[in-house]
Amino acid sequence: MIGAADLPPVLALDEIDSTNAEARRRAEAGEAGPLWITARRQSAGRGRRGRAWATGEGNLAATLLATTDRRPAEAAQVAFVAALAVADVFETWAPAAVVSIKWPNDVLLAGRKASGILIESGPTPDGRLWLAIGCGLNLAHAPSDVERPATRLADHLSGDVTACPTPDQAMQAFRAAFARRLADWEASGFAAVLTAWTAKAQGLGQACVARLGNETIEGIAEGLEPDGALRLRTASGELRRVTAGDVFFAAA
Repeated sequence: MIGAADLPPVLALDEIDSTNAEARRRAEAGEAGPLWITARRQSAGRGRRGRAWATGEGNLAATLLATTDRRPAEAAQVAFVAALAVADVFETWAPAAVVSIKWPNDVLLAGRKASGILIESGPTPDGRLWLAIGCGLNLAHAPSDVERPATRLADHLSGDVTACPTPDQAMQAFRAAFARRLADWEASGFAAVLTAWTAKAQGLGQACVARLGNETIEGIAEGLEPDGALRLRTASGELRRVTAGDVFFAAA
């Protein structure tokens, strides 16, 4: 996908409908990447399940367009890689103690959602897979009209940090952090990614509610399967594998 020493170029735009949409257009036109696409403003930003994702002035919206030989299920592991990279960026300006990750890839600050990650993909004519790895980081602003409490990096700066990073500064850190985390995945496999992810996890061992496509289940989040699925133990003792859906913990 991306060589360990590579830092893909950045296409910086003032405004666009969605950085993921632009990545898709370029992929469907035959562009392979890798290329980072950023925008200061998005008029139609999207999150998971088609939800709107607002990018306020001063926040970071970035999508990596890349092509891979991995199968779709394996390529989807990049969502965990991206979450670790976002956490690394936040820890550059905020205390590590306030940064955590909620399954599968919501990065939190002091228990509140501070970022969103959306992975989209499609086939290429030569049988490979294009990926649009979209990441939105709340730096200067946080939305108020959301289902779960949100926050911004500006409210969680370390004591020796005097100012919140600009989107350009955050992007510079994010591009490097993503390349490092990607290199770890490619060199050491997904098990190493899950180990790093678990070290930053919020909610494991706690009661949670999982809203799936056609049902809602409750139980204890016991941990992760080797493929990244969430193990959920219901009150009846049944073990459920959650591979997609919205998971809510009491603290988030």
